[in-house]
Amino acid sequence: MINKAYHFFIAVLLFLWGNGFTQPNTPRLTLEDIYQNGTYRQKGFGPIRWMKDNNGYTTLEANKEVDGKDLVRYDALTGSRTVEVNAKQLITPGSKTPLSIANYEWSDDNTKLLVFTNTKRVWRLNTKGDYWVLDLKSGILQQLGKSLPPATLMFAKFSPDGLQVAYVSNLNIYVEYLSTHKITQITFDGGDNIIDGTFDWVYEEELDCRDGFRWSPDSKNIAYWQSDTKGVGTFYLIDNVDSIYSRPIPLPYPKVGTTLSAVKVGVVSANGGATKWFDIPGDPRNNYLARMDFIPNSHEVMIQQLNRAQNKNLVWVGDINNMAIKNILTDRDTAFLDIHDNIRWLDHEKYFTWTSEKDGWLHLYKVSRDGKKIELITKGDFDVVNINCIDPAGGYVYYIASPADFIHRYLYKSKLDGSGTAERMTPVENIGHNSYQMSADAKWAIQTFQNSTTPPVISLVRLQEHKTIRVLEDNNSLKNKFASLGLNKKEFIKVDIGDVVLDAYMIKPPAFDPLKKYPLLFYVYGEPAGSTVQDNWDGDLWQTYMAQEGYVVISVDNRGTRTPRGNAWRKSIYQQIGILASADQNKAAIQILKTYPFLDSARVGIWGWSGGGQMTLNCMFRYPETYKTGLAVSFVSDQKLYDATYQERYMGLLNDNTKGYHDGSPLYYAKNLKGKLMIIHGTADDNVHYQGFELLVNELIKNNKQFDMMSYPMRSHSINERENTSLHLRKTMERFWKNNL
Repeated sequence: MINKAYHFFIAVLLFLWGNGFTQPNTPRLTLEDIYQNGTYRQKGFGPIRWMKDNNGYTTLEANKEVDGKDLVRYDALTGSRTVEVNAKQLITPGSKTPLSIANYEWSDDNTKLLVFTNTKRVWRLNTKGDYWVLDLKSGILQQLGKSLPPATLMFAKFSPDGLQVAYVSNLNIYVEYLSTHKITQITFDGGDNIIDGTFDWVYEEELDCRDGFRWSPDSKNIAYWQSDTKGVGTFYLIDNVDSIYSRPIPLPYPKVGTTLSAVKVGVVSANGGATKWFDIPGDPRNNYLARMDFIPNSHEVMIQQLNRAQNKNLVWVGDINNMAIKNILTDRDTAFLDIHDNIRWLDHEKYFTWTSEKDGWLHLYKVSRDGKKIELITKGDFDVVNINCIDPAGGYVYYIASPADFIHRYLYKSKLDGSGTAERMTPVENIGHNSYQMSADAKWAIQTFQNSTTPPVISLVRLQEHKTIRVLEDNNSLKNKFASLGLNKKEFIKVDIGDVVLDAYMIKPPAFDPLKKYPLLFYVYGEPAGSTVQDNWDGDLWQTYMAQEGYVVISVDNRGTRTPRGNAWRKSIYQQIGILASADQNKAAIQILKTYPFLDSARVGIWGWSGGGQMTLNCMFRYPETYKTGLAVSFVSDQKLYDATYQERYMGLLNDNTKGYHDGSPLYYAKNLKGKLMIIHGTADDNVHYQGFELLVNELIKNNKQFDMMSYPMRSHSINERENTSLHLRKTMERFWKNNL
């Protein structure tokens, strides 16, 4: 009996280990540690600002005497530390504690510090609050906009001469003289449907526009955007939890095919007066003014105008003296264009840099001021992922690329004159993702290195020889803590679906046994805004947790995802969001099930968030024979419900692609559901509206389809607001998978 009991005990242990359970003394990931206790939270460094002399940088560090942060300068070469601003200098009159620094900016001569504090959220980010200026010579700390409502100032910035600060308050622009603190209101029509100096929801979300005004180089004028939201449809979020009566929250939000804000650019004197407007051709409600900036050392602005279909970008130069405009460059694409922020003026403003995919790859070009001469700077069959530094004095541009594969990121440089070939600067041993915050002269950089088994390692490097001078944060304790869990790391694999080979990763359960059959859980995104299959640190750890619980977790990047595989790859998804991608995902799933015999084809689940939620629904409804279980979070059920700027960019205009909008929307295929489905949404989602959730529920009920659902009251797209939300959400997801897969 003893012998039989012993063998039975061993058999039970082997069964438990093979199904995701680890040995008794091995620590385990828990949802509480991930989403509540911060046990696996990674450490950062900074934020830093490189000083204008390029010899050092500033960062914020805790003051040991008062509850605040010192602004500290470090010399790059020696590491010597100097307190530039003591937290005690930021104690305001009548207060005992220093200002909490949300952001800061130096004046051009480094004699004044602009501090942003007491911030409030506007759409995505905290861009509204209070601003204070500290004069380092006198030590005087003064609040800006004292006569204006508190915590309403936005985007305050010094004039180039350092004598004034301009900012937005309640949708109007103000200028304040620092010597007298005289405030001059320079726009008066902001309010209701008029927005001066900032933007509406869709410009912020989809064009990354927030700060809507610019100082002229001579500090005499301000150019700014004005948006007229009249006619834009209002969507109402409903707050049912913060009062005994429901409260509607109006949100001007242009959905597919509906009216856009009318946007224009004007110029006004910093001393006040009438605004002069640029007369840019085209219907302002069917074009976007996506970028505007002064050309250095001039009285001209450069304005980028995207057509509504976002496949043509007209570049205008406007003279603020006579308001004359001229078109100097036009970029086109058969599908869609992205906006890039890589313009740098060269050779005494005779040339500027420009990013384009016109040769099939994303590259940097050098363009003459009149637009007649265009030369390629970065050369080769690869994409420039992002520009880190353009150094005219040294003659190079520094950028991130990954010519040999698509899951890594490395630093390269190319000569600004276009000669020679790309040179890799990141050492070969740094296999993974590398990012850099560089000094303007390209001598120094803060490098962040990470991969799927290494949390971010942040180092100061002397760039030209890429020599590490000192490690600023190694996250070594996190690495060791994670390693002690004994979990399997991501395995990066290739999936050949016939006409293309896709990148994917796989995470196996602990004590993996290739002779067993495991449930397969796909994590999907699949849209042009992002990529899931990258060799970087996954700070969320959800996929790893699910692998620990006994699932094989796989993620696949289908065609159209944002990876550096060239224009044809990214634009293949044009006018067929949800169609091509779900077909690729299904083909990949079939191929994966054929390739790996330890996967159970009867237990295949898929889940995703936002675009990934939409992809989950499309896969479940279009390929029910493959996907048996699905969980969709914060999804788009009908593409016509989403914002015009995003959806029309990738799907084309509604009148030109009515069938594509229908066929790519999972709502119209809900009747095909065969497996087990759970849907989750926040009722205060200003991005992907709860409306789509309710329409899908209605459709599933109509077709007598059983499903699970969870609504999170007054939570946004990220479903992380209010007490205990993140942990509750993940426990809800875990319960669904364990009960149904």
